[in-house]
Amino acid sequence: MERESMTFDVVIVGAGPAGLSTACRLAQLAAERAQTLSICVVEKGSEVGAHILSGAVVETRALDELFADWRERGAPLNTPVTTDEMYWLSSPERGHRLPKLMLPAPLHNAGNQVISLGNLCRWLAQQAEDLGVEVFPGFAASEILYEGDRVVGVLTGDMGVDRAGNPKDGYMPGMELRAGTTVFAEGARGHLGKQLQARFDLARDADPQHYGLGLKELWDIPAHQHQPGKVMHGAGWPLGKQTGGGWFLYHLENQQAVVGLIVDLNYPNPYLSPFDEFQRLKHHPVLAASLAGGTRISFGARAIAKGGHRALPRMAFAGGVLIGCDAGTLNMAKIKGTHTAMKSGMLAAEAIMDGDVASLDARFDASWAGQELRRTKNFGPALHRFGALVGGAYNALDQNLFGGRLPFALRDLTPDHQSLRAAASCARIDYPKPDGVLSFDKLSSVYLSNTAHEEDQPVHLRLADARIPLGQNLADYDEPAQRYCPAGVYEITEVDGATRFQINAQNCVHCKTCDIKDPAQNITWWVPEGGGGPNYPNM
Repeated sequence: MERESMTFDVVIVGAGPAGLSTACRLAQLAAERAQTLSICVVEKGSEVGAHILSGAVVETRALDELFADWRERGAPLNTPVTTDEMYWLSSPERGHRLPKLMLPAPLHNAGNQVISLGNLCRWLAQQAEDLGVEVFPGFAASEILYEGDRVVGVLTGDMGVDRAGNPKDGYMPGMELRAGTTVFAEGARGHLGKQLQARFDLARDADPQHYGLGLKELWDIPAHQHQPGKVMHGAGWPLGKQTGGGWFLYHLENQQAVVGLIVDLNYPNPYLSPFDEFQRLKHHPVLAASLAGGTRISFGARAIAKGGHRALPRMAFAGGVLIGCDAGTLNMAKIKGTHTAMKSGMLAAEAIMDGDVASLDARFDASWAGQELRRTKNFGPALHRFGALVGGAYNALDQNLFGGRLPFALRDLTPDHQSLRAAASCARIDYPKPDGVLSFDKLSSVYLSNTAHEEDQPVHLRLADARIPLGQNLADYDEPAQRYCPAGVYEITEVDGATRFQINAQNCVHCKTCDIKDPAQNITWWVPEGGGGPNYPNM
């Protein structure tokens, strides 16, 4: 099929903090050097920020470099951290606040800002457009364009195709967006980034990437409970000793708070449901003190890349670069990735403008972002190997006394999807029914994510072998997809006496957990029609 084609100097896939920082820095450098540069950003969400989900407590170091006058420009960072607390929850009723001396230095949040990352991205998009960048939301980059072994752009997805792949009324074929350099900034487990890493063999160390599933809710809370800038983190209950992760609760402006749980996706028990762990977490008195009497107004979920320095791929390849969480630049020791993602994008822009894309890896490694990740290289492996208490003690020693320079190389070589144990060897988990006050069910949560897909379109959750869910995963692991998915996409149903594996693709919040955790690696998350998926407000 002959398709319309547009050519730019640079095409950027993804309007998150990494992609938009790339666009802004490119435009700044072009203006400084009196050069003309055509820059295009494509975003699969219905608007910029629609698919952005993060805590978020943000370190402003990269933003300070990109726009030193961000305050005067009206950037939506209005809530500096005022209180910074860390807890260990030892039971459903008891919690212990930990002294700061016991915490690894990266977990301290003095000087940071509590924000909505979606709103920051909306602001960054406006700065980019003011600099002459073309930003196209609602267009999903579905395929990579190659000439030989060189990337030459992307193809946006067709619109108006029915489930069988046939054009419907209003059909609009995808467009070729060609570029001298293509920047991939899709976020964690980007479906194109995944292909690029395989095609160009971008792995540069022995550790696989590791992930966590982050679940988050936005609440309106009573005025007498609201403390703008209060930051709370914690670990322990409800997650067991063999499941890593932790929770957060941040007080934003406008009498709002966000609460969330991150569950490491290397957990072993196939009966574990991250969504249900999150729901019962909110009943703990430490968290309920902020939420009680409030109203939940939004829900979302997203996988985060947390493998750190040893899981970083090579970022540069022929015709393009991989940046931000698409490359796994999040610093898990800080539970922050915005500043490192932005810095990777700014460095990519500088490499592109200097005509030396291949130097991006060296530039990143030499930057403060690369050095920061290097100093925390053992942080995640220590928690995975020794658990939250012993691993936390190791990390406090390593970070506070030795600055991340202890002469030990802790590795984490088992991919997350290989960590599940057979269901027969694991205990079932009986989760309490939601009370509709602090805890809720999956369907009402998906409703609050404003998720919408054109139902008569090809299913974007693709099975390599349709026999595996029932023939292998159900027998071995009681088909964990029905529990690890936070949106009720996967179900085991009985139809006319026959067991069926059902995919409710319209519920998908684009978290990518199925692509990561499926033990057979049988599920591939593919991009649906542009504009589909969640539409997060103020998240």
